[in-house]
Formats: sequence, structure tokens, C-alpha cells
Amino acid sequence: MTVVGIERVQYRVEDIELCTRYFEDYGLRLSAQRDDEVRFELPDNSQVIVKRTSDPVPGSILIGQGIHEVVWGVDTEAHLKKLVERVSRDREVRQDDEGVFHFVADGGIAMGLRHWHEKRAVITSTDPVNSPGNINRMNAHRRWVVRARPRYMAHVVFIIPQYEECFAFLADRLDFRLADRQRGLGFYVRAPGTMDHHNLFLLNANSGFPGIDGTAKFHHINFAVTDLDEIMVGKNHMERKGWAKSIWGVGRHRIASALFCYMPFPGGGEVEYGADSDALNDDWVPRDFDRSFGFAQWVHDMPEFWVAGPTWDVAFNPADAPGKYALPPASALDALSHDDTKKAVS
Repeated sequence: MTVVGIERVQYRVEDIELCTRYFEDYGLRLSAQRDDEVRFELPDNSQVIVKRTSDPVPGSILIGQGIHEVVWGVDTEAHLKKLVERVSRDREVRQDDEGVFHFVADGGIAMGLRHWHEKRAVITSTDPVNSPGNINRMNAHRRWVVRARPRYMAHVVFIIPQYEECFAFLADRLDFRLADRQRGLGFYVRAPGTMDHHNLFLLNANSGFPGIDGTAKFHHINFAVTDLDEIMVGKNHMERKGWAKSIWGVGRHRIASALFCYMPFPGGGEVEYGADSDALNDDWVPRDFDRSFGFAQWVHDMPEFWVAGPTWDVAFNPADAPGKYALPPASALDALSHDDTKKAVS
């Protein structure tokens, strides 16, 4: 193992007081506060850092408010040294007084590496679920969740034009894995020391997807909570506090199977309560999704682009899974129809 997750993210915002109040209502724990910087700490000892500044990170192409740097936690000092050596082959790497090695990845995203010796395992439990003829909870009610309390940062999403180059860099230098691809829209990427479906989504800035205009910027961050009940309690609490409502309400993605609830953040982009996502290891074979089909299985407040409904279109690209399976010869695959190819390799 090497990179074991998101150790910290750095926001750059205009109104630090407003963003601080938002995150406290959202369920994050304030750990340090200065006039120009606020820090929140999650149960796994990761950090959300909010800075009062509009200055971009040197070398980054991201514009606007939002997360301007993501720092990856590394399991040992020895692994950290090797990764820093790889990254520094052709770019500047700067170490700060907190032990973070800062650099700019291909594609223009500012990143960092740090030995995450403080990383803490997070343990949760879910209530048994009843369904017709399948009783797992007898004479007992479900927990009454009072507040949503995010446990860790599962993934972060950036919109960039050179998303393919960024993935190639992460795979080559940091051993990141492709989890799934959404055709023409982007890559879901997993850090090698995690079992999250993805820790990073690289979204194609030139995809033409609604709301994406070619500009490189932060899109959203996913905070993992326990279950649907906690998502809904968090959503209700934020609305009671007067914050803007979720654009799509609650839904379930088809890619990663995850429950979601996105809400606008006053410091740029969105924050997402997420739960019940797929867990992956290196036996996983990446899939190739049509972008509409991959978007969701269901959505509470259906967006206009999804009203017509998706076509069933998912397969996998053999080039994404070298050596995983003995595939038929290329000539045999070429002879199959598109639908039959999906069946042959599923």
C-alpha cells in the first residue's frame, strides 16, 4: 500500500465566516480558527482547510472559489520518499513545515503528498433492514439519527480539459487505478491503498454536459456518512438552517451504486453526503458506461437531461483490464454485435 486516501483538502474562498458556519451546520468539527484560515477535522483525522484568499495555487489552472489542492496521505515514510522521487522527475516539488510535498499534476491540478501517520480507522454499523419475507429486525425500531456527521472524505471532483493526461500521470507516478469510465465524460480513479470505488473523478471540461463550459474548476467533494437515514437527517437540518436546497434531491448513482445528496456550497462547487458505495480491490475490472446510463439508477428531483431516460449501455474495454481475463481473439469480438460484445465480456 502507498496512497491511503485524502489526508486534506484546501479551499480558497471569499467569505470565510459564511463557509465556517456552513460546515459546522453540515456536521464537520471545527479544530482551529484564525482570521485567514479555518480547519475542520474528520474522525479519520483528515482535514478540511478553508483559507480566506482568492489567489490561485501557483501552477494550477483552476479558477474560482472551491478546493484548489488535494493532499494524498501515504502509509509510510519509505513509500512517501519513493513517490516524491517519482513525481519530482520532471517538476518542482516543495515541502512545507507540516511535511506536505506540494506539486502540480499533469492537467493543472495542485496536489500534495504527506506521511499520514495520524490516519485513524473509522468504524460504523448499519441497522438491519427488513423487506417482505426477510425479517432482520424484530420488535426493534431503527436508530433515531439526530445529526449527520461525515466520517471521512471519500472523493473529490475536478473539471479539467486535460483529464486523460491527469489520469495517466496519477497512474504512472502514484499507482492510481481506473475504477470506471463514463464515456466522453471522465474517469473514476481509485488510490491504490483504499477500497473506495473512487477517490477522484476527473471530469472532462469539454464534455458538453449541463453546467460544464470548458472552464477548469472544482466541482464537488463527497463526505461519507453511514446510510440513507443520515443523509436525509443532514439534508433536513441544512434546509432548516436556511441553506440552499439540493439541486437533484437524493438519488442513487449507477456507477459505484452510491446514494447521494449534493448541496451548493457558498465557497464554490457542491458538497455531497454519500453512503452505501461499492468497495473495490485490484480484482475489479473497470466498466465503460454511456454517460447518461451511468449517471443514476434513480433521482428524487429528476434533471431535465434525464427525463427521456437512459439507454442500457455498459460494457468494458479490454484495454482497461490487461491480463484479467482470457478474452476471445479480436477477430471473434469484431464479429459480434455491440450488444453481444457486452454479453461476451460481462
